Amino acid sequence: MVLVFAEAQNGTYKKSALEAVYFGSQTAAKLGTSCKAVVTENVDNAGSLGQYGASEVISLTGLGSFDSQTFAKAISKVAQDEGANVVIVAHSSAGKSLIGRLAVRLNAGSVSAVNELPEIEGGSFTVRKNVFSGKAIAQYQLNSDTKVLSLAGNSLKPMASGSDVSVSERAAEGGASRVEVLEVTKQQGDVAPLPEAELVVSAGRGMKGPENWGIIEELANELGATTACSRPVADIGWRPHHEHVGQTGVAIKPNLYIAAGISGAIQHLAGVSSSKCIVVINKDPEAPFFKAADYGVCADLFDVVPRITEALKKAKA
Repeated sequence: MVLVFAEAQNGTYKKSALEAVYFGSQTAAKLGTSCKAVVTENVDNAGSLGQYGASEVISLTGLGSFDSQTFAKAISKVAQDEGANVVIVAHSSAGKSLIGRLAVRLNAGSVSAVNELPEIEGGSFTVRKNVFSGKAIAQYQLNSDTKVLSLAGNSLKPMASGSDVSVSERAAEGGASRVEVLEVTKQQGDVAPLPEAELVVSAGRGMKGPENWGIIEELANELGATTACSRPVADIGWRPHHEHVGQTGVAIKPNLYIAAGISGAIQHLAGVSSSKCIVVINKDPEAPFFKAADYGVCADLFDVVPRITEALKKAKA
């Protein structure tokens, strides 16, 4: 059996939860078994995960705020009770803190940030992931009886084809938490958070100052995209740190990444190189980012970005 931890926020499943459940259901089909989902908070229409392949949703009660120790203990107990031989989490901040603990508790082999369905043939179980900042692909064969995987965001498009399923409640067996959460502040907004965003508009020091960011926000608004920035911009306070993408920030994998006024240092490329389409706008023809771009515009961003926005407005009209 395949067990998937489905993350939720404010009573709604995250996009990463739908991806993980769909990935789990496709993996279960290859193994000739079923896929179940476990959720740790109250979710509106919790059984909707059945549309993405879950045969049952198990809702754990009594866990409270996220604590990787108690959550790992509770999820691993469900995995043992259900006889799960594959456990899947999203490669999110929560998933990253859970995967190692789950692997230890389940005596399992683990691979993080897998980006395609496993190959299962003749008893072998093989998965792949990007390494060296997306410059190479590594292949791992897991020989343990139980496997724990985390799924990189936006690796596959979840397809809704089933129907809602039953939801069973269980008291979580996570024990007392040694962490006291005093306050939780979450990013607000209508667009997807960066790890889940399919469209991202980003900018760097070429913007010359925070007062010029309006053209980036306007373009992002027309596209329905999430805004991002390079590390220097976040460090000097032009933009909030949660928008920083790169090796030391948020690693993203959107369908479209537009970078304006960013030179493309290797640290930045490490966090965005998995984007399916990269568009670079920079007036410096020697900017390293052009080597990684699918499309490049060598021109002044203050001229190009407003033109793109106006073209989008006309197209919508």
